[in-house]
Amino acid sequence: MSEPLVMGIESSCDETGVGIVRGTELLAHALSSSMEQHARFGGVVPEVASRAHLEAMVPTLEQAYAESGIRVQDVDAIAVTSGPGLTGALLVGVAAAKALALAHDKPLYGVNHLAAHVAVDQLEHGRFDERVAALLVSGGHTEILLVDDIVTDITLLGQTIDDAAGEAFDKVARLLGLPYPGGPHIDRVAVDGDPTTIKFPRGLTGRDLDKHRYDFSFSGLKSAVARHVQHEDRMGRTFAVADIAASFQDSVCDVLTSKAIAACIDYDVKTLIIGGGVAANGRLRHFAEERAAKAGIQIRVPRMGLCTDNGAMVAALGAEVVRRGIAPSSLDLPVDSGMPVTQVVA
Repeated sequence: MSEPLVMGIESSCDETGVGIVRGTELLAHALSSSMEQHARFGGVVPEVASRAHLEAMVPTLEQAYAESGIRVQDVDAIAVTSGPGLTGALLVGVAAAKALALAHDKPLYGVNHLAAHVAVDQLEHGRFDERVAALLVSGGHTEILLVDDIVTDITLLGQTIDDAAGEAFDKVARLLGLPYPGGPHIDRVAVDGDPTTIKFPRGLTGRDLDKHRYDFSFSGLKSAVARHVQHEDRMGRTFAVADIAASFQDSVCDVLTSKAIAACIDYDVKTLIIGGGVAANGRLRHFAEERAAKAGIQIRVPRMGLCTDNGAMVAALGAEVVRRGIAPSSLDLPVDSGMPVTQVVA
């Protein structure tokens, strides 16, 4: 068949995204973020996010139509994130997708947010036709996936057992007096710091490594940063923000990349895809590229606009699903805030 033309709708957290793709060709990438509305709270507020999606959905659809010259009646199918994510936020996107599918008699596909973060790389670097691994790192998710087939065969190798990496960046940024979201600001100030100054812990890399070979834990690291800051305050010293940021950032990126590369070696995988908002972190990319080169592993990272939550990634996964001839979801499609990555289509 010819490459499917698919619209994708994303509303799992604080980004309202609409993308249109034809196969692996990106035609429209419209995005509206409510991040500024959450900044004063220091994190995403679900009710605020849901209301922002309601306000942004139609304008974002119109923007996608304008960018591509394609309207919903022209597409072959509509894909929408049905999980995982914030329940109220997911409901806005799924309701919009259902309305469009019903009004224009289009097949509807509820797809997995995490699998979509992997599929979006195909818009940047072409299809991957053999086994790949994926390191997904964001404010809500930190996982290592083994992908034998993007539609039918994804295995969860490891995940965080407490804070996601992006969440840890946000919490540590707050301790250091840096704005939300924390990741970009820590990355910025860490450039002037010495990452060897403070020996922060590397979670689940010692005696727990056998049990949690591919899992992550950042709550102990966050607590260690808090104790260090409190100690400096008690001693009457001004703590060195740049050194703390650099040392914290190295701890996170060291663990993320060492475990991801270990998974590639253990499963004889030659390509590692990195996705999620934290993929923008300069130190993470440095560690990944350096270690991958030594291990003979190719690193694929989509451009920044495709790493964060967006509709293009949902459309990309939807196009793969349609291309394989997978049956559509029903119009009573539910949302699933805890949708497992092994379930690609709802």
